[in-house]
Amino acid sequence: MFQLLLAAVIVAGAYAASFTLHHAPLWSWIWKVALAVGEYGVWFLPLAFGLGAIAWATTGDGLRVTLVALCGFAVVALLRPVAGALAIGARLPRELAAAFGVPDGDGARAAFSPVRLVFHPEQPMVPVETHVFARPAGEELKLDFYRAARSGAAGAPCIVVVHGGGWDGGDRQQIPEWDHRWAARGYAVAAISYRLAPKFIWPAQREDVLAAIAWLKAHARELGVDAARFVLLGRSAGGQIATAVAYGAHDPAIRGVVSFYAPQDMEFAWGVSREDDALNSVNLMRQYLGGPPDSPERIARYLSASAQAMIGPETPPTLLLHGAPDTLVWHRHSERLTAALQAAGVRHYFLSLPWATHAFDFNPDGPGGQLADHAIGFFLRAVMRD
Repeated sequence: MFQLLLAAVIVAGAYAASFTLHHAPLWSWIWKVALAVGEYGVWFLPLAFGLGAIAWATTGDGLRVTLVALCGFAVVALLRPVAGALAIGARLPRELAAAFGVPDGDGARAAFSPVRLVFHPEQPMVPVETHVFARPAGEELKLDFYRAARSGAAGAPCIVVVHGGGWDGGDRQQIPEWDHRWAARGYAVAAISYRLAPKFIWPAQREDVLAAIAWLKAHARELGVDAARFVLLGRSAGGQIATAVAYGAHDPAIRGVVSFYAPQDMEFAWGVSREDDALNSVNLMRQYLGGPPDSPERIARYLSASAQAMIGPETPPTLLLHGAPDTLVWHRHSERLTAALQAAGVRHYFLSLPWATHAFDFNPDGPGGQLADHAIGFFLRAVMRD
């Protein structure tokens, strides 16, 4: 009985570890397992070694070889993100400099450090203020403002963070560790709320982001913000909103946009959406855009929500981040936008991570989190210069 239980645990663990090598199934929860092994994998290494040692000591020859081999496979799979991050980190500063035309300003700080996977740097904390910035249709919209730890005479550049959540959920307190870090480095951060589907469909969300930017500009002096320097940043659904707003606003104060694992062409997204995927993406898009793109009005709505349809001479510099085996938002979305930006001559960089799944930045000190930290830091310095 013990050997059967041990074998079941080892097989399940090896299968979970394999998600660093291929797409996880489209089950509603399994992507979280992929996130755990991809961004917290080093913490599972002692378990893999321990199970291998137990299998070696307690099982017969035939089963022993199989179980120890599976544990060895799990170790290799768990180390895959580390090896990948080392390879990408070695070239990332050079590629970012080529994309944005500035030298890397991090000095000796590496883009990725295996030591940081275990020994995390101290998490900075800054005071957080909550403000109401708009009341559209009776909905009170708030933002959490993280005041920059330092700023120049003109004020600090400001990052406007748009949360994810499938357009019908999520909130502005999403991964606040990032907001504290950016504020500690001299950027003001405004993590905003917006109206959610299905009660409110697009373009309500665009109006809310623009209202937040207008409020920040109007209160720039008291907040210590430079009203001429903003970057929009969004994750998943928030990445779609942030990029569509940045591309469509034609506001020179929006210096750039950072988009994590987001759909960027909504007609394309509708065409590849499925009812049986982890999110029931067909339902999410119906809720958000009012139905399929089957009428002139809806087609216009889809286009106005599609950053890819709005690329032009005024398109701001763009940083895209996406995991190749993401099962919630297809990696192809970022590939297609990258190709369109390249064809249009827009400054951009696409950080594609071969092992990472959705929400890989949940761990800022994981393999994907460290690379994202470096890329975003470089991007902010490049586009936020006075």
